[in-house]
Amino acid sequence: MSYSIDVSEQAGVRYLHFGSPWIQGAMRIARPNQLELAYTREMMLGLLLHGWCRWPRRALLIGLGTASLLRFLHHHLPHCVLDVVEIDARVVACARQFFRLPPEDERFRLHLADGAEFIVREGAAYDFIAVDGFDHKARAGALDSPDFYRAARARLSLEGVLAVNLLGSDAAKKRSTRWLREVFAERLHTFASADAGNVIALGAAGNPIACPLSELHERARVLKQETGLDLAPPLARLLYGHSFPGECFPL
Repeated sequence: MSYSIDVSEQAGVRYLHFGSPWIQGAMRIARPNQLELAYTREMMLGLLLHGWCRWPRRALLIGLGTASLLRFLHHHLPHCVLDVVEIDARVVACARQFFRLPPEDERFRLHLADGAEFIVREGAAYDFIAVDGFDHKARAGALDSPDFYRAARARLSLEGVLAVNLLGSDAAKKRSTRWLREVFAERLHTFASADAGNVIALGAAGNPIACPLSELHERARVLKQETGLDLAPPLARLLYGHSFPGECFPL
């Protein structure tokens, strides 16, 4: 790897950088199990679709970064078994030293591997797959391709949801969205993140999802009360500008 792994701190928040001021992840030191960056919270919207007290039972996180998604799920969802894939051993070492990477146990296994290669291996189906892997130039590489998205869809369970953080130029995000649409067809929703430049994509496979809007809002209220995670703002962005027959959100 030709870039450095750097850590900075400001106003009680610790940041990860890949050889530039560009932020690759963040952790509020006083609240390490909360999600500091908006796009990481937005990637958790799937928790509202199935009911977070039982879903996901098994999750795959591709891209470790500051271990934000891992810490949140590991701490708040004791029923969830987690596989995490990270290609760069230096990121793992940094997360362990500076970002409170949980120790591996019966619920969490860390794989030092290429996510695009890991996804095509034989293995268990996942209820939730989150993809957030970039290099120092904000390139996702093989994690952003039709082949990867098809492989990810094939690894989803009957209740499976894929969440992808898309980053880059407008043209690149439109291309990625087009590839995702080819794979997931009508079972895909995208929305602009509160973090400038990010777009979050949610795709589903298996059983159709049709959740009443009133239930989504109630689940968001309970989730905030129980975990501190406020999904009301990203839920509003997800729903904005759409009409939903029967007042149900489909995925």
